[in-house]
Amino acid sequence: MTDLTTSINVKIDKRDKEQATEILDRLGVSMSGLINMTIKQLIMRGSIPFDVAIPKEEYDLYQYFTNEELEKTAKELAYIEKHPEEYKSYDNIESLKEALLSND
Repeated sequence: MTDLTTSINVKIDKRDKEQATEILDRLGVSMSGLINMTIKQLIMRGSIPFDVAIPKEEYDLYQYFTNEELEKTAKELAYIEKHPEEYKSYDNIESLKEALLSND
């Protein structure tokens, strides 16, 4: 690696730094290493090396379903969780495809 001759001070939210550091530690990468990699990619690509977008708003299920429909679905899911033996399951995608494509 080339000699590092300059530094950058960046102010970020404390919690964001903690979460990022935890992830980077698991990856074996330092915060400085991540910043250096990002800058190298920026230079090589001539653009930001990851998507920068405004996230879509969280979907509000109440826009699409009534409260009654959501409650009924929640009850059905709870029942399925308690009685999985009543429902067919598949060990692999091929079996699932076969069942979906069959006329039974």
